[in-house]
Amino acid sequence: MKRLIVLLSIILLFTAGCSIQKLDHQDIGKNIRILLSDKTKMYNVSNEGYDYYLPKGMKFVNKKESNAILKDSNNNLYYMYVDVISYYHKVENDYQVHSDSHYSKVLNYNNKTGYIQIDEVDSKFFVQFVYHYAKLEAYVDKEDLTTVVNNMCCVLRSVKFHRSIIGSLVGENALDYQEEEYSLFKADSSKESFLDVVEREETDKYKKDIEDEKIDLGD
Repeated sequence: MKRLIVLLSIILLFTAGCSIQKLDHQDIGKNIRILLSDKTKMYNVSNEGYDYYLPKGMKFVNKKESNAILKDSNNNLYYMYVDVISYYHKVENDYQVHSDSHYSKVLNYNNKTGYIQIDEVDSKFFVQFVYHYAKLEAYVDKEDLTTVVNNMCCVLRSVKFHRSIIGSLVGENALDYQEEEYSLFKADSSKESFLDVVEREETDKYKKDIEDEKIDLGD
């Protein structure tokens, strides 16, 4: 019986894809400390120059180069951006805590830095979460806030870069990157820009669904 319990625990560890340590349903700061302190080598998404892990219940709505729109099991949408250029140039985190935000904190775990900023907008919460040169944004209801931040921790802590590959990519596109503005740590995104991206994706998906449902009746 004891062996069965141990086996089930191991299976749970690998299927959950995130820490089994006890998380708090309300204490976001505690959960961030637990999840970002825990090292992981798991990944199930590979891109050109980096890998990362999508936890159970999350899936792609759309993916293009370093950008992706994700959805969780509660239908919350996440916008993801991986900044390989800032990684290559080792841009430092110069984020300053916003005292007027609902939650704002500089993050530094396992030699990886970033920040989280949560602002209340129109009775919902706009989350900006940057960690290890990747960023996730979401606009969610209060009851989903903790779960969304936990999911973001699981994704962002898993990002692993392949410097040699990125170096070759930057070298091949050196002229394109000379004017690149490294602003990932500036927290200058807005709720409007995020919602514009999501609205475009949802509209395009709706149009595609309509096209797919059309029936050719002939002459």
